[in-house]
Amino acid sequence: MTIKEAILKSLEDINGLTNYYEIYKHIVAHKYYDFKEAKTPASTVSALLGDYIRNGDIRVKRIKETGGSFSYYLTKNESNIDIDTIVPTSSPVSKKIIKAETFDERDLHKLLSSYLKSTDIYSKTIFHEQSNRTDEYQKWVHPDMVGIRFLKLQTNVSQTFLKAINRVETFKISSYEIKKEINSDYELKKSFFQAVSNSSWANYGYLVTFEISDSLTEEMERLNQSFGIGIIALRANPYESKILFQPKYKDLDFKTIDKLCKINKEFEKFIEQIEKLMTASDKYIKATEKELDEFCDRYFSNDTEVEMHCKEKHIPIEISTNGIII
Repeated sequence: MTIKEAILKSLEDINGLTNYYEIYKHIVAHKYYDFKEAKTPASTVSALLGDYIRNGDIRVKRIKETGGSFSYYLTKNESNIDIDTIVPTSSPVSKKIIKAETFDERDLHKLLSSYLKSTDIYSKTIFHEQSNRTDEYQKWVHPDMVGIRFLKLQTNVSQTFLKAINRVETFKISSYEIKKEINSDYELKKSFFQAVSNSSWANYGYLVTFEISDSLTEEMERLNQSFGIGIIALRANPYESKILFQPKYKDLDFKTIDKLCKINKEFEKFIEQIEKLMTASDKYIKATEKELDEFCDRYFSNDTEVEMHCKEKHIPIEISTNGIII
């Protein structure tokens, strides 16, 4: 276990607001990491917690206590914590990209699925090559990935009540078009309108890109406002990925969903899994959720797996100015 993984594990164990020194003591007490080579281990933990915030890692948040000190917590535990003031994320530290050999677009899918999972979205890659090719009008119909987020209510009564009123309101489905890089206005428009077409059926549509030219920001904003497609900047550390522009909500297009089910078995199975979960009785909810999770794309369980994947697939790794891989 790396020191950053030990910090995340301790935050999960503590399951509430805590400071850097308590995290350090928890790591030592549970032998999550050996600090024998660190001269000031508690300060090291403090610095790395600050890195999570400065780098925009969505897994960790902090609040400013009276007196100016900080307390930290896992984002996924936020609903269990009484929080008045969230400290805004600082500007990211300067980074440089270490270029390596080329990688495939599909190599980015596990990065995206890990980012989405950290925001409670189940995601699934839709393999275009597995579709029925008898329909020649299939270009720009398939999304690269699909995702679903379920509305989490606190009681079974409210869940049952909402389902009885309108099942569609208990979940939101998203579509994702993924690109390795976008460097020109032409590439942006081509990719953007591909995302528009591929997501016409979903509640939300996204264009996801690993690298995009800074000169295209103004045009991205214009296209987003006009057509409602969100844009995600995917990072080598998936938890530092950011939604640059939010998508606009639209109702599901069941006719197109039906068409996609007919031409692609993986998409049809995805819809079947959703239906199964939505209609499951309380007794079988957890088992059905597990079945959906196993059906969907795999995601990373720790930072070491992320780093190994990027190295194996030759995905450029971001390096901070002090030389630490982030």
